[in-house]
Amino acid sequence: MDAAADTEPPAPALTEVAGNPIPDGAQTARIEAPDGVGLRAAYWPAERTSHGTVCVFQGRAEFIEKYFETVNDLRERGFYVATLDWRGQGGSDRIASNRNAGHVRRYADYDADLATFMREFVLPDCPPPYFALAHSMGGLILLRNAVIRGTWFERIMCAAPLVGFVEDGTPWKLAIALGRIMRGIGLGRLKVPSGKYDREAGFPGNLLTSDAARYARMLDLTAANPDLRLGAPTFGWLAATADAIAGVGSEAFHKELKIPVLNVAAGMDKIVSTPAIEVLGKRMRIGNSIVLDGARHEILMEQDRIRDRFWAAFDSFIPGTGE
Repeated sequence: MDAAADTEPPAPALTEVAGNPIPDGAQTARIEAPDGVGLRAAYWPAERTSHGTVCVFQGRAEFIEKYFETVNDLRERGFYVATLDWRGQGGSDRIASNRNAGHVRRYADYDADLATFMREFVLPDCPPPYFALAHSMGGLILLRNAVIRGTWFERIMCAAPLVGFVEDGTPWKLAIALGRIMRGIGLGRLKVPSGKYDREAGFPGNLLTSDAARYARMLDLTAANPDLRLGAPTFGWLAATADAIAGVGSEAFHKELKIPVLNVAAGMDKIVSTPAIEVLGKRMRIGNSIVLDGARHEILMEQDRIRDRFWAAFDSFIPGTGE
């Protein structure tokens, strides 16, 4: 046996609960970003003749297991599905001393995660063409990468992309300024003092979904594996996110965007700004935004009547799904 193989870390485990089994055929791996951060990744083959690969990119504080239902939806459409946990969350390495804090130094680190995932995990085993399906923070990351020369994706579809903070009375300009100050004086890894991120609320009044069963499934997963939980973001994450949002809103971004993008906003989103998503779509030369009335932030975890509308948009936008 190759001695090097003996030193390779075991493939990371996936967690399942009743009503959310691991889809058959999962292939998992631990891959390493250039700075040594370990990332958990997984892929599944298509259930029939492949139309390519859809890469699923999660939002802040999410994890692979939340998307098992989405994996099945995509495989039934004839796609391979590949996904990863971003650094600092899910089953990937945490990068703050407080493992419950959601931290990143800059979005270029997420860009490096994405490049590592594609080059080392997706390209060797998953067939082209490649499409991206990204949620919230994942949408912001993928939009940034949509203007990189040689990007891997033919098309990108974003569900409730984080391109603006919701106007909920929070003094965001002040909070972002404070975040940049804290980052500048070396305190960027401290958590934003907001208890709402550190508790798992009951279904009534939650901001994520109007589907009680899917919401309960999220809680069941973190109860079964508490290591998947993530609390409040850090000041550093807040400052880095504000920088990334500014970049996507710049004239340079819109001039350089060369691949089709479809943004799907949630009409009842209380986490990211739906008006900001609409404005972004209007400014895109080869992109657009639509709004799903009645949807809360996590569109793919919503009621069937909302998810059906999302998948209809997906089928119209991504080639091969109607075959």
